[in-house]
Amino acid sequence: MSDLQEIADRVVAMAQPGEHIEAFVSRDSETDIRIYEGVVEHFVAAQTEGVGIRVIRDGRTGFAYAGVLDAAAVAEVLAEARDNVQFGTPDEWAGLAEPDGVDVIEQDLWSDALAEFATDEKIAIAKELERLTLAVDPRIRVDDANYADAASESAVATTTGIRRTGRENGCYVVVSTLADDGDETQTGFGFSVGRSPADFNLAKAATEASDRATRLLGATKPATKRTTVVLDPYVTASFLGIISSTLNGESVAKGRSLFMDRLGQTVAASIVTLVDDPTNPKAYTATDLDGEGLAARRNVLIDSGVLQQFVHSSYSGRRVGAKSTGNAIRGGFKGTPGVGCLALQLLPGQRDQSALVADVDDGVLIQSVSGLHSGVNAISGDFSAGASGLSISKGQLGGPIREFTIASTLQRMLLDVVEIGNDIDWLPMRAAGVSLVIRDVTMSGS
Repeated sequence: MSDLQEIADRVVAMAQPGEHIEAFVSRDSETDIRIYEGVVEHFVAAQTEGVGIRVIRDGRTGFAYAGVLDAAAVAEVLAEARDNVQFGTPDEWAGLAEPDGVDVIEQDLWSDALAEFATDEKIAIAKELERLTLAVDPRIRVDDANYADAASESAVATTTGIRRTGRENGCYVVVSTLADDGDETQTGFGFSVGRSPADFNLAKAATEASDRATRLLGATKPATKRTTVVLDPYVTASFLGIISSTLNGESVAKGRSLFMDRLGQTVAASIVTLVDDPTNPKAYTATDLDGEGLAARRNVLIDSGVLQQFVHSSYSGRRVGAKSTGNAIRGGFKGTPGVGCLALQLLPGQRDQSALVADVDDGVLIQSVSGLHSGVNAISGDFSAGASGLSISKGQLGGPIREFTIASTLQRMLLDVVEIGNDIDWLPMRAAGVSLVIRDVTMSGS
């Protein structure tokens, strides 16, 4: 990574009086393999590198990037970014991040085993996942079995004094299933993630993909009622993704968060503690640096039900009079930083999903949801999503149900959390899953 840092340093050293410069340099790679009926149906192995440069002068920002790293191209990008400043809209909050004294937490986020893992072995893993899934239940067909990995090395330097490098890699497998019974077909999926392929639990992913599909065979449409729901870990992770948008400093600055005036107030049940912790190496999106080169850190957003803070980049922090929480995010050298949660997690409870279900007299285990982004309003909090799952009666899982919606508000759902499971599921997304029990949700069916 020293060559990347040298490039970033060289750009910053060319700053002219009155301008601030940020140089972000990265080298990335990814593999994406899809298997169908034992044959490679899709294969991509890509490598990219490039530099993105921000120049700020008198409140105006210019940005440019290039997908090559030779000296001539880098100089041209800097010149183009300077030219683009004149087209920028004056912004009183424009600026670069500054060192904040927070030390980088050393993490083991790079696996040499993954970096050196042979392509044919990656293909073999996806094929084995397909084989294991087909062996679980004769009613199962595999829609596709997938292996994916990604690696990133980056360096950032600024005229404000930031100079840091970071690297991480990770991988995951996912299998999609179809369960057939007569004229009926249901779908399912299963994941396994790791810092290297040695971390995979292929058998667990195969079993979950089969169970999710076969459980829903014979599903009926339930009656409308208010009930208790138990969210499956994957559904909880999707739910947390919606919650994260309400805790985003940019949304707060624009007046688009339902929690923007509620710091220090109770916004959830007392058992709810929500943290954004990219310093936990078990999280697929763990990192040691944010998108501006500040140290990633563990931020407690909701503590025992009380809203403690929002997540901020340096820009959103300036807009609302706060400091960066190390939550700048960027998609690579082609873009400028935004802000968002990096690795959300609810602090787990003491019991597994079966124990949670055993305490529900009348309810439903929500196995999948649809329409979250169209059916949820992060400003008003209105929540409505299509769902399918299993009925719960007197602590026992019952028959499968589908074609119903669950509805409430985000505010009410957080306050109505009854229990949090201990079954943490690390997923290839920015939130970890865990079973979650929420009371008094409207289930609209027949």
